[in-house]
Amino acid sequence: KERTGAPAAGGGAVEMWQGGTRASTRSLRPCPGPQTGSPRPDPPPRRVSGLLGSASTAWRTIVAPSSAAAVRAFLERGHTELDTAYMYSDGQSESILGDLGLGLGGGDCKVQIATKANPWDGKSLKPASLRSQLETSLKRLQCSQVDLFYLHAPDHGTPVEETLRACHQLHQEGKFVELGLSNYAAWEVAEICTLCKSNGWILPTVYQGMYNATTRQVETELFPCLRHFGLRFYAYNPLAGGLLTGKYKYEDKDGKQPVGRFFGNSWSEIYRDRFWKEHHFKAIALVEKALQAAYGSSAPSMTSAALQWMYHHSQLQGAHRDAVILGMSSLEQLEQNLAATEQGPLEPAVVQAFDQAWHLVAHECPNYFR
Repeated sequence: KERTGAPAAGGGAVEMWQGGTRASTRSLRPCPGPQTGSPRPDPPPRRVSGLLGSASTAWRTIVAPSSAAAVRAFLERGHTELDTAYMYSDGQSESILGDLGLGLGGGDCKVQIATKANPWDGKSLKPASLRSQLETSLKRLQCSQVDLFYLHAPDHGTPVEETLRACHQLHQEGKFVELGLSNYAAWEVAEICTLCKSNGWILPTVYQGMYNATTRQVETELFPCLRHFGLRFYAYNPLAGGLLTGKYKYEDKDGKQPVGRFFGNSWSEIYRDRFWKEHHFKAIALVEKALQAAYGSSAPSMTSAALQWMYHHSQLQGAHRDAVILGMSSLEQLEQNLAATEQGPLEPAVVQAFDQAWHLVAHECPNYFR
């Protein structure tokens, strides 16, 4: 199943992918003759897309009706791409999506699905483990093919040529359409693209990486690399794991907190180490002050402002088919996130405050690669 054409414009989504349409074959039509009157206006620029992601800890406990309602709300807004991974919620997120009866991976399915293989917890990106993870994901998702298959992170114990050759074989077997990379350094992306091209293997076309208003390390070297090799960028952690919602205080780390990104799960320590810095909270306060000054009583929430920054003021470009991956802990939160992605640009003073916030925390920005 090969697909051509760029995805349609869309808004945001919960950590999965969105915005794609399957190209149809149409008969060629003769060019129209000369036109008179006003020239046809240029089409509007393509918007940055949104994906629905499933990495949130909420997918461990979410029940089928709730997950179905969330996916339905996402799709009803014109989004089509869902993002998951072998490891998310110990495989539960893939199983939940597979049980929704969406017909994932089918030629007539309008919903596109992405998953990932990883080198952690005794696994690797060697051919046998790569195949085992992908085939397990396909069983959970109840499909014979995924639209996008990522290498979730580098496997520094396996020669990359071995991994890429195995990916090409799986692609030839029809188990996935596009190859993606996640959490690789820019030099590794360049090496992979060069190796794939020289060996005639499937080339990666998507990179999924960490990016938000106060985490911009990808802009320096990775983005120029992706533009050079023609990869689109899908941003995860657009709200810095929830820190950019403004609902946390730095002192919260010292008390008992509800289960979430930063507390009560196996990834909590990683997320606290990544984002829970005193300078980050000062940066958020700086932006909140600018929001009040610019908008007064009608100020958008910190969540909305952070997502508006992603869609209108970041280095993401609709022309490159870049996208934002949104997560959720509830249907209500998803609705709020989707509404935020449909808002317009921020006031210049707020954009400037976000820039000042970035400069305040740049010295301790987490690495985008692993």
